[in-house]
Amino acid sequence: MPLCDVTGGVRSQHHGGQPMTALPGAGVGVGVIGGGFMAQMHSRSALLAGARLAGVTASSPESSARAAQRLGFERGYGSLEELLADRTIDVVHVCTPNALHAEQASAVIASGRDVVCEKPLATTVAAATALTEQAAAANVTATVPFVYRFHPLVREARERVARGETGRLLTVAASYLQDWLLTSEDDNWRVDTDLGGASRAFADIGSHLVDLVEFVTNDRITRIAGRTRTFVTDRAHHEQVTNEDAAAIVVETASGAIGTLLVSQVAPGRKNRLHLEIAGSAQSLAFDQEHPETLWIGRRRGSELLPRDADQNSDAANRYSVAPGGHPQGYPEAFASFVADSYAAARGQEIDGLPTFADGLRAAVVTDAVLRAAQTDGWVDIPTPFRGERS
Repeated sequence: MPLCDVTGGVRSQHHGGQPMTALPGAGVGVGVIGGGFMAQMHSRSALLAGARLAGVTASSPESSARAAQRLGFERGYGSLEELLADRTIDVVHVCTPNALHAEQASAVIASGRDVVCEKPLATTVAAATALTEQAAAANVTATVPFVYRFHPLVREARERVARGETGRLLTVAASYLQDWLLTSEDDNWRVDTDLGGASRAFADIGSHLVDLVEFVTNDRITRIAGRTRTFVTDRAHHEQVTNEDAAAIVVETASGAIGTLLVSQVAPGRKNRLHLEIAGSAQSLAFDQEHPETLWIGRRRGSELLPRDADQNSDAANRYSVAPGGHPQGYPEAFASFVADSYAAARGQEIDGLPTFADGLRAAVVTDAVLRAAQTDGWVDIPTPFRGERS
């Protein structure tokens, strides 16, 4: 059976496991801003990491009290200021509507706490840049939940690219498809530009797609062209919706590869289908988030479907296998691994592949480029805006 690793992953006893050590969140007091679905995911992951759920604040004192009871927090606070006054809280998770992220995360950093902020980091590049620079200057751990990085077979794909097994990168075909905003009866605060921002589908899920492409390939998207579409302009509680339902993007990378990105929240039957396929001069690799237990390896001869299996996977993948092969794991485990690694980093550990505010800024820059490309009907170059952005 696997043995827990201090950073949140596991090591198989057969592959050099070690005795159980303290969970990365042991002794950490956690505060959460927000009381919705993402607050639930963050809270459960914090508990799995061994942290203490100290306090939560939502949209009102009454909502905070309900969230505390529902999510298992010791206390519901009537405001962010009250939560930050609790000195037993060490790290704060920001899980509110997009337009509130920058201001709230900034307040957390100013209080000296480590911070985990939902994406998008901010609704403008300027705000994301300021927040990233503030976190760097304060020397706090500041992470963004690009949690699809934490699927074991995503790490396997990344490792195989890094070892040169795929050869020179030629093409990328990536998509992220959902159907939860398909009809006019489907509504959500994200369709409101004042709360969700000028971009919806791309900022919300396209950011995950871009992060995964660049993380696995270690290559940068440098130029884009494309289209965005708002197919449903009037919804149950919002009229004249302007942020996009879908985006279709053509990309070029720093290495000279070309590719396509398709993002949609109006794709019938697709619940959360993030698919990445890269073709190299020697091999192709394909990962499907709705079927995360296998990685397709394409060859001119002898293609294969590689399972999550400690005996066949790399150490990089096995580190995040929290259940033995044949015992399915997926999104909740990936999320928990991200949170555990964030807490380990806050305690001074060097964590490979941990998504930070610099990665959140990168997503904001690419999202802005997508909107500009759609508006100008031409190619847009993607700049490097921040000295701390990963290379």
